[in-house]
Amino acid sequence: MFQEFKKFILRGNVVDLAVAVVIGAAFTSVVTAFVSDFLTPMIASVQGSHDFAKYAFHINGTAFAYGHFLNALISFLLTASVVFFFVVQPLNHLTEISKRSRKTPDPTTHKCPECLSEIPQKATRCMYCTSRITPPTKAS
Repeated sequence: MFQEFKKFILRGNVVDLAVAVVIGAAFTSVVTAFVSDFLTPMIASVQGSHDFAKYAFHINGTAFAYGHFLNALISFLLTASVVFFFVVQPLNHLTEISKRSRKTPDPTTHKCPECLSEIPQKATRCMYCTSRITPPTKAS
């Protein structure tokens, strides 16, 4: 039983997942610090206060404290925007650059001019409609 557990723990995907969780936790603290130390004070400088927890309305003596929800919503939106603009967008841009820099391999097939079936590049006769074909040159 111990050997099976050892085998399970040392599988690549379990170790990768553990590393991802640790890095994710560290990244979360960085993003949270950025939002709370830079973005939230910007809101406070415009609005006058960055803590909405005291905001509430009353109906029949029951208090509805919507301020806490506003704090959570603003914090979520700021965190999501930081992740989107500083992580997702740059990674998408790098991925796009990487895709453009890859060379496409030479095709191994082309379409038959008669029946439009895919046939090998070097074929001289279509295997589907049996029409004679001149193999395309490299330039085409």
